[in-house]
Amino acid sequence: MRRALVVGGANGIGLALATLLAEDEGFDRIYIIDRTEVAAEFRHPKFDFTYFDLRAEDYTLLDSYTDIDTLIITAGFGRLAHFKDIEEQHIIDSFAVNSTAPLRIIHHFPRISAKESFYCGVMGSIAGFLSSPLFAVYGATKAALKIFIESVNVELEKSGTSNRILNISPGSIKG
Repeated sequence: MRRALVVGGANGIGLALATLLAEDEGFDRIYIIDRTEVAAEFRHPKFDFTYFDLRAEDYTLLDSYTDIDTLIITAGFGRLAHFKDIEEQHIIDSFAVNSTAPLRIIHHFPRISAKESFYCGVMGSIAGFLSSPLFAVYGATKAALKIFIESVNVELEKSGTSNRILNISPGSIKG
């Protein structure tokens, strides 16, 4: 049986993906880590929830997920505003959650470099591909994430594994 970890899976697209995986008979457990709990009406018997704030300094919690073969990272946020009106703490938190957190999470799963299959998808954004007025900070965080994914995928290809990180965003979908 397969097991997945969905980071940011308590609501929105993350919850939708976690629910789809839970309905797949091939998966017997869907671990969800998020800073909010899954609402009662959306809980599934295959869900196993753990509270975690991606702005934390200590990510060793991730080392306990040794049995997963699917990692999906959907956590992220943005704010529509002129750059001059953005508080510095928002810039720090945006990079911590949207850019740094996915890098740190993936780093805790060296299995991505192994020969056996390991599925990894990260929620990108069209804002990481195109300039987005009023979304300067969000776009910068997602552009950083885009380049990270592309760079690691080249490393994975050169190492001989067929594993890749899928950038889940409209700009990454072709034909």
